[in-house]
Amino acid sequence: MPVSFIDAGIILAYIVGILFLGFYIARKASKDLQSYFLGGNTMKWYYLGLSNASGMFDTSGTMWTVSILFIYGLKSAWIPWLWPVWNQVFVFVYLAIWMRRSGVMTGAQWITFRFGEGRGARLSHIIVVIFAVISVIGFIAYFFEGIGKYCTSILPWDLGFTVAGYYVSSERAYALLICGLTTVYTVKGGMYSVVATEILQFVIMTLSCFAIGIIAYNSVDAQQIRSMVPPGWFDLSFSWSLDLDWSKTPIPNVNDKIAADGFVGFGSLFMMMLLKGIFASIAGPVPSYDMQRILASRTPSEAAKMSWSTIIVMYLPRYFMVAGFAVLALVYLGPEMGKMGSAIDFEQVLPMAINRFVPVGLKGLLLAGFLAAFMGTFSAFVNSAPAYIVNDIYKKYIDPNASEKKYIRLSILSSVILVVVGIIFGFNASSLTKLTLWLTSALYGGYVAANVLKWIWWRFTGEGYFWGMLFGLIASTAKLVFYPEIVDIYVFPVILLISLAGCIIGTFIGQKPDMSEVLKFYKKTRPWGFWRPVIEQVRKEDPEFSANKSFSGDMLNVFAGIVWQMAQVVIPIYFMIRENTQLVIWSGVFILSSLWLKKFWWDRLKEADV
Repeated sequence: MPVSFIDAGIILAYIVGILFLGFYIARKASKDLQSYFLGGNTMKWYYLGLSNASGMFDTSGTMWTVSILFIYGLKSAWIPWLWPVWNQVFVFVYLAIWMRRSGVMTGAQWITFRFGEGRGARLSHIIVVIFAVISVIGFIAYFFEGIGKYCTSILPWDLGFTVAGYYVSSERAYALLICGLTTVYTVKGGMYSVVATEILQFVIMTLSCFAIGIIAYNSVDAQQIRSMVPPGWFDLSFSWSLDLDWSKTPIPNVNDKIAADGFVGFGSLFMMMLLKGIFASIAGPVPSYDMQRILASRTPSEAAKMSWSTIIVMYLPRYFMVAGFAVLALVYLGPEMGKMGSAIDFEQVLPMAINRFVPVGLKGLLLAGFLAAFMGTFSAFVNSAPAYIVNDIYKKYIDPNASEKKYIRLSILSSVILVVVGIIFGFNASSLTKLTLWLTSALYGGYVAANVLKWIWWRFTGEGYFWGMLFGLIASTAKLVFYPEIVDIYVFPVILLISLAGCIIGTFIGQKPDMSEVLKFYKKTRPWGFWRPVIEQVRKEDPEFSANKSFSGDMLNVFAGIVWQMAQVVIPIYFMIRENTQLVIWSGVFILSSLWLKKFWWDRLKEADV
């Protein structure tokens, strides 16, 4: 479907506007690394929260979310637990406070704060940098794959070209263009440009979400949806098996997709997601843009509020749009898709629905909105990783006395190199689902053990951290190379155990922890866990010292937070499919869980800054 002059003008105006804003703000970033990567710790929590939400509102993830709602119905609300999506709840309840108390710039610098300056600390510091760079490259490849598919499905222009005898398809050309433009304003303005442009991008995307939801609600009724889906599609609950049989619907080929995803045994999948999710959430945020915004907050309590606001401003509008596109595609594209047989690409559900149902003018705004979502997430990753290379490698080990201008120039160069490497990997990516599963399950499986122990066990050392992370990285990479056909979530326990073995071995074959460094960390961070010998040492110096006894309260707040977040996922879906009884029930759940968090979490945040 051709793009009208009006839509093309809106898209062009957005691109020009976002570049202008990025460059206009850039002058604030040139002072020093603290300004470039953390905005000088001067930005308010709600600005950082909007920025964080924009970074999580990515185009590739939205395409995937629409496709899984189309295929799995209400049960798709559980599938994002693969990440897990509720790790943000652990962050806002207590982890953001613990992390911000450090006052450092990057996750790798935080590791030095935890383990000190010995050999083990240096090794752990380096392995975090390696993990951060690998994960960012993986996510750049993921975004590159998604934006290319999206643009070629929506935009009519063929941008394919040949260079040195190699043909670059239109899909790859679009991805190169958008990634290039985003990189330009990101490396120019650092954190200031990223936050400013992401706030604008979030506003555009939110308006688009509500517009699409209204169009879908007025175009489809419940009976039309029921005529297209199998029994069980409307059910949030599930048994050991998925029990969704599309063979008697107009889209029988959906069964092939379910089998390919490996989600037929949904009960075992859910158990693996729950196991992985709990450990991954306690481990804390990975060293990427989410952690960067925590460290950029002004105070520990504002870091917690920032993480909370990320959920409240993103989920309701996003799932209102996701549900709208999914039902439009089911009702009006379903029969057509059923005729495609095995050739159907469910990741194209979103672009096909946009082409078919979105009117002129709104289509341009929506396309600009999705570009905004992509550019926001992409820029967040591009801005976060160079901090590890420049601040944690070059400045720490190579040239600690270089000028701030030199550090910023190296940051720009590092960003460009990482984008190029990520794009090279993106050229070899074949499926968003495969990339998603590897990033969330296998790669992060190698991250979990070491990063849980660093919070809760006083005896854990830098060498234990290094060997645990290294064992995990090796295991997750081996899985990707040698066993790509196995669904990643099912090998998570194996990778976790391998990584845990590395943690234990490294801890007990290396030097004992430096108690002075452990005491310094504990007194400032005040985590709960297995810290009795440290607490006894602290009380010798300060008999009035009170240990953190809020574990049970934090876990109750985490449970309330997960329920609160889940309500924001299913409420827009139930509204769209006219399941009014469930809508009322979950709205009540949302209100009650909000009141719980207000009383037992928000009202007590002032204590975090003491």
